[in-house]
Amino acid sequence: MPTTHRSQELARIALGAFMVYAGVSHLSFKRQEFQAQVPDWFPGDKDAVVIGSGVAEVLAGSAMLALPRHRMLTGGALAGFYAAVFPGNIDQYAARRDGFGLDTDGKRLARLFGQPALIAAALWSAGLPRS
Repeated sequence: MPTTHRSQELARIALGAFMVYAGVSHLSFKRQEFQAQVPDWFPGDKDAVVIGSGVAEVLAGSAMLALPRHRMLTGGALAGFYAAVFPGNIDQYAARRDGFGLDTDGKRLARLFGQPALIAAALWSAGLPRS
């Protein structure tokens, strides 16, 4: 396994903890707010989407924390997850839906730039791309 930089390890740990927290919030105290963020065009029950994404976040975060030797797999999977939910962020901006303190077009637009940063951080923590 290639050597990791300390910053990559810190990113892996921070992202793992963030994802476990986000997943728990999906499943409990922020569940209704997350339901409001599911795009209307997305098929199926909004609560099922929130529960499923919450479980995925807890699993991804736990894997980031517990499986450092598999950081390329877990970090790559997390980057894929972030990319998969990005259309929901675009929809929130386009539909001008408030949520999580994103109550202006400027804040919703700023979030759109934050998602690629999360993708980059997940890839960095995974050691991707390889040098």
